[in-house]
Amino acid sequence: MSILVQPVIMAGGSGTRLWPLSRAGYPKQFLVLSGDPTNQLSLFQQAVSRLQGLATNGIAVAAPMVVGNEEHRFLVLDQLLALNIEPIAALLEPVGRNTAPAVTLAALAALEDGADPVLVVNSSDQTVTDEAAFTAALRRAVRVAADGAIAILGITPDQPETGYGYIQVFASDENAEAPRVAQFVEKPDLATAQRYIAEGGYFWNAGMFVLKASVWMAALDRFRPDIAQATRAAWAQRSTDAKFVRPGKAEFAAVPSESVDYAVMEKCPGSEFDIRMVALDAGWNDLGAWEAVWQVAPKDANGNASVGDAIVKDSTNTLVHATSRLVSTVGLDNVVVIETPDAVLVASRERSQDVKLIVNQLGASQRNEHTLHRKVHRPWGWYDSIDNGPRHQVKRIMVKPGASLSLQMHHHRAEHWIVVSGTAEVTNGDKVILLAENQSTYIPLGQTHRLANPGKVPLEIIEVQSGSYLGEDDIVRFEDTYGRS
Repeated sequence: MSILVQPVIMAGGSGTRLWPLSRAGYPKQFLVLSGDPTNQLSLFQQAVSRLQGLATNGIAVAAPMVVGNEEHRFLVLDQLLALNIEPIAALLEPVGRNTAPAVTLAALAALEDGADPVLVVNSSDQTVTDEAAFTAALRRAVRVAADGAIAILGITPDQPETGYGYIQVFASDENAEAPRVAQFVEKPDLATAQRYIAEGGYFWNAGMFVLKASVWMAALDRFRPDIAQATRAAWAQRSTDAKFVRPGKAEFAAVPSESVDYAVMEKCPGSEFDIRMVALDAGWNDLGAWEAVWQVAPKDANGNASVGDAIVKDSTNTLVHATSRLVSTVGLDNVVVIETPDAVLVASRERSQDVKLIVNQLGASQRNEHTLHRKVHRPWGWYDSIDNGPRHQVKRIMVKPGASLSLQMHHHRAEHWIVVSGTAEVTNGDKVILLAENQSTYIPLGQTHRLANPGKVPLEIIEVQSGSYLGEDDIVRFEDTYGRS
């Protein structure tokens, strides 16, 4: 009889340390960070693909279940669609409550039809370089979990690392395929990390774990019944819209915020729950900062890594990521240069963790650069704000085939639309017209209007806005395909 595996992809988080490429509205898990033109999958897509590869004799793998937030729901579906994968469900958290409640939602969903699959819980913002080794380790963990144990993956350390928590296994079990976990230890200082490496038996905690859905609920009931009870209450008030499942908003807001490790995992050693570790040596990296991106990137003979249109001269150990224009460097050493259309970061590679200080200041100043890119993705396509001034803004807009914007109006601006390519169906007051390439129309201030793409190819237009206020909150929606208010 096959073991049924339910992949659970944790797709929340904002990835602030990879600013300016990663932003709250388009965080690092949805980014393509590889400079390799043959690997243009986002970190999220890589995570999904890796778990689908678990299927083998005796292991059946279900379609993925994704736990994320409301804001990113269409990013999740679009990136899965690009893989030709349809999720079992996308569980949408109305507010962030850390990983323990997120995993509880997945467990409750997995148990809903009477099955009790093995949950393989994986973050969507990590990378591995040896997928065969990753798959082999995860299959071992699945078989351990199928027997009722909790299996956690421990990364074989290759250096004394102070940025990760550690898992210690019993010395007597060190040569076992899945040794018992003795304890979890917090992020150490350098001397302690060096001692861990010297002594052996310590592994980095990657936050990947495998266990039956019923085992998770039993452990949560044992150690954090408050989280279990509150999450069950939110699940009981859920609503379902196609693949989107939303727990009750007020009820989920009342769930205590806690990580999987603090809520359950760290309490399991020495308890009635059998917790085991499976070693993983597969080139794992959590890409927690630009320094980590440099570590895993292909480099030239001088240790320089580059992505995009970059010219690097007389420099060593640098990372240059160019998004929209030529970026050139001369005479730099151990420096990170990240370019986007609206922001540029230049930082010492060793201090790349401190990018969070910039993001914090942007947030405190209420600047948009910490939340949105100049190019903003929407469920119907995207828009790119290519020019703006005190009373005007110019946008390039792409609408997917068959998609449409909401039926809306603006109190403070008028708009002029010019079709660049494709066919536009325009609702302008009580008229509906079709516009082809090079044709245009004018939307007066206060006029009800809608833009749709009735064709089979993407529609691109240039929109020129003019008026006294041009903010995105000057939208009154009357109808919307995507459930936006």
